Amino acid sequence: MSDPTVVRTGAALLVNAVGLHARPSVKLTQLAKRFEGRVEFALDPDGPWHDAKSPVKVMRVKAARGTTLHFRADGPEAAAAVAALVALVDRAFDEHDTPSSADADPSGVTADGRDPALG
Repeated sequence: MSDPTVVRTGAALLVNAVGLHARPSVKLTQLAKRFEGRVEFALDPDGPWHDAKSPVKVMRVKAARGTTLHFRADGPEAAAAVAALVALVDRAFDEHDTPSSADADPSGVTADGRDPALG
């Protein structure tokens, strides 16, 4: 069993096109809330640190693509929390299949022929 007083840390590079905007912020917050204990993130390893469980605090950061997000957590699930958050960022918040506005023509059909309104 892990020591709940130990702080675990990790970092991941924002690779999704728009950085930490609304949808990724919500995904990050929802994931952080799954873990017991304190979960925080920062743009610099020395802080300032922000509560990763607060949607308002996460969205205020407005980190751009190419920014490194630093995570730290404590509590009984600290290692799992940091690993999960780093993995989420590494996966570009699972948004790689989301068509961008650059892929769509005025009719709303994407460059690969899909109509996002039809799923």
